[in-house]
Amino acid sequence: MQMSGEELISASRAEVWNALNDPEILRQSIPGCQSVEKISDTEFTATVKVKVGPVSAKFKGNVELSNIDAPNGYTITGEGKGGAAGFGKGGADISLTESDNGTLLAYDVNASVGGKMAQIGSRLIDGTAKKLAGEFFANFNKLVSSGKEETAVEEPVSVTPQPAAETSVPTSEPEEAAEPATPPGVEKAPSPNWMRPIILIPLGIIAAIILFYLAGD
Repeated sequence: MQMSGEELISASRAEVWNALNDPEILRQSIPGCQSVEKISDTEFTATVKVKVGPVSAKFKGNVELSNIDAPNGYTITGEGKGGAAGFGKGGADISLTESDNGTLLAYDVNASVGGKMAQIGSRLIDGTAKKLAGEFFANFNKLVSSGKEETAVEEPVSVTPQPAAETSVPTSEPEEAAEPATPPGVEKAPSPNWMRPIILIPLGIIAAIILFYLAGD
């Protein structure tokens, strides 16, 4: 299963990296995101409330960073678990390039899923994946362009399915661990030290959490 795409962010590459290093901006950008926790300099976990068709659950994803080439790109690998709702694993290659109108972010995701999520129709799952990605980039672009943080919305992402009994999968919810935001106005090019796992949250969602939505084989 694969999903590729590119998004133009209306800000300089330095500004995009600053925002990607701000856990609160990312939490507000990711649909249904409830918490982010740093495990090490190359690992983090994120908890997201989601609903795909009749399946509703809180998923906890683990994401790891490798192949760092700051500020050009990196590779992430991830695994997510949602109890009885399902599991998924995979990875993504990410690149950032400067553009006349801002910064072009490109991603190429490969994923596999199992459990109840894998039994949902591919059309519904594909639609949910595209909806999540579209909502993230719209939120992120707005926040980066305005330079203002808005109140986070923690409602689960959903796509209306055919009538079916909803299955709820409760899981424990970790406390949010936010790191200090980068001071505004910092424009210098990022160094490898910028490549902390917090910058991978949105793409980790694509590579680990959205894994549950990409069962299109």
